[in-house]
Amino acid sequence: MDAQALRARLTSRNLYPPSIAAPAGSDDARGLAEGPLVPAAVLVPFVLGPACGVLLTKRTAHLSNHAGQVSFPGGRIDAADASPEAAALREAQEEIGLDPARVDLIGRLGDYVTGTGYCITPVLGLLPVGVGLDGLDLVPSPAEVEAVFLLPLAVLLDPEAPRRRRMEYRGRWREFWVWPHPEHYIWGATAGILVQLASLLRGE
Repeated sequence: MDAQALRARLTSRNLYPPSIAAPAGSDDARGLAEGPLVPAAVLVPFVLGPACGVLLTKRTAHLSNHAGQVSFPGGRIDAADASPEAAALREAQEEIGLDPARVDLIGRLGDYVTGTGYCITPVLGLLPVGVGLDGLDLVPSPAEVEAVFLLPLAVLLDPEAPRRRRMEYRGRWREFWVWPHPEHYIWGATAGILVQLASLLRGE
C-alpha cells in the first residue's frame, strides 16, 4: 500500500468531521472515572512515505501522570484552544516540536474515555510524504518526552497484532489492548485508539 493509497483509505472512510462531536466509546474504563470528565485531545500523526507508520512518544519517567507510558502528543483542552484540533496541534508543538503547518488534518476518530477521568478526542493528521522522522526536524521536550518512534504500518494492518490483557484495578477486572513493539509497552488509551485506526486502515 503506497502513500497515495493510504491517503485515500484514511480520507474515504466515515471519520468524524471537526464540527461533529464523536461519541465516547472506550471498552475498558466505563464506571471507573469519578466526577465530570476532563476534555483532552491527542494528535494521531500518520507518517506517509516509504517508512509508513504512526508517530508515538514515550513520556519521561518523572512526570506526575502516566510517567513512562507510550502516548500520542496531546493533553488537556485549554480554555484558549478554539477546538480539539487546536489543542492537539499546540500540544504536539510543545511536546515534540512538530510544526502545525506540516500537519494535514483529516478528521477525528471516536472519543476515548479513560479510567483516570479524561475524555480524549483523537485528531487524525497526515505528515509529509517521504520525509520520515528525521525529515520532520522534531525537537522533543526533555521535560516531557523521552523518545519518539514509529509503530509501522505492517503492524497496524495485522489483525492478530493487538492482544487483550486483563488486570485488577480498583476492585474490578479491567480489560485493555496491548500492541507489540520490541522496545515499548503500548497499552491503555493509546492502544485503544490504535485499534480504531487499524480498523479504519483495514477497511473494516
